[in-house]
Amino acid sequence: MKPLLLVDGYNVIGAWTVPQREHLTIEESRDRLIHMIADYAGYSGEEVIVVFDGHYTDRPMSTRIDQYGIQVVFTRHGESADNYIEAACEAAPKWRQVRVATSDSVEQTVTMGRGAVRISSREFLMELTQVRSQGRRTASEVAVSRGDLLTRLTPEQREIFDRMRKGEAEE
Repeated sequence: MKPLLLVDGYNVIGAWTVPQREHLTIEESRDRLIHMIADYAGYSGEEVIVVFDGHYTDRPMSTRIDQYGIQVVFTRHGESADNYIEAACEAAPKWRQVRVATSDSVEQTVTMGRGAVRISSREFLMELTQVRSQGRRTASEVAVSRGDLLTRLTPEQREIFDRMRKGEAEE
């Protein structure tokens, strides 16, 4: 089972300087964060759940969306992201590695008491950037090394492989 990462979405957005610098709306900030986290999840191999507060909305039910390979949760009216994250930590098997990204000190204490490892929102944003950068570098190195094989072949060898690819019989 993959490690689980629970992200307090609005808490991370609050620690992130990009939305303010680029004058993003809350919806734009949320969308950009979701895309970044989905990209991160592809490189990290973790199961990721991003939770956004519905505490001050009139939403009668929680909404869970599978988006770009991660789960995005909007909690129902009266439920904070903290409540949802605490319950998810409690429900996770004791042997499963669980991390929680939030800078809420009470939330950090409660989730650590339930066996999760905490990471602050700022630390998570730095990790997000580093993992995505490293993953992109690795992906481009793999692409270069794959293309490099053909450059090592002689023209005769390339012609043989080309005929094999086309399904032509040897003469």
